[in-house]
Amino acid sequence: MYKVNESCIGCGACTAVCPEVFDLNDDGLAENIIGEVPAELEDSAKEAMESCPVAAIVNE
Repeated sequence: MYKVNESCIGCGACTAVCPEVFDLNDDGLAENIIGEVPAELEDSAKEAMESCPVAAIVNE
């Protein structure tokens, strides 16, 4: 499960790469909008994790 942690700075990189899984909340920080990532979104969720400049996305 890909999850955004408290290190998020709200850059929006993850939402640009994988908007089906990540979105910015009212505070301007990323959050998950779904729980388990479906197989067809796994590659883009992984790319979002790898593109995060502060490593705020983890795969638990």
